[in-house]
Amino acid sequence: MADAATIAARYLASWNETDPERRRALLAALWTETGTYADPLMRGTGPEEIGRLVAAVQERFPGHRFVLAGRPDGHGEPPRGFVRFSWALGPEGGESLVEGTDVALLDGGRLAQVVGFLDKVPAGA
Repeated sequence: MADAATIAARYLASWNETDPERRRALLAALWTETGTYADPLMRGTGPEEIGRLVAAVQERFPGHRFVLAGRPDGHGEPPRGFVRFSWALGPEGGESLVEGTDVALLDGGRLAQVVGFLDKVPAGA
């Protein structure tokens, strides 16, 4: 299985990428074509749709960045496995506004499914 820390870092990098073309390339390399993302506020299927979710979050929280919170862990046997990691979203160097934990199912080292749990959400989100 791909290293959990590497998967989590690549995942958060795709959520932080503001250039649409670079983000599209990151998502295409990271996700399977039918990969799904779901959390209590949004869901999407495939790299293109997930890219639109990322753009919407960036629009809602301009200038904010996702950072890893704690150490990712994982288990499973190649080519499938699971990765779990926590993250925080906030202004660089400032207090986080949103925090969560994601669990990812890998298929061939790529994301096949991510289920997000929101631990801290601002009012009105």
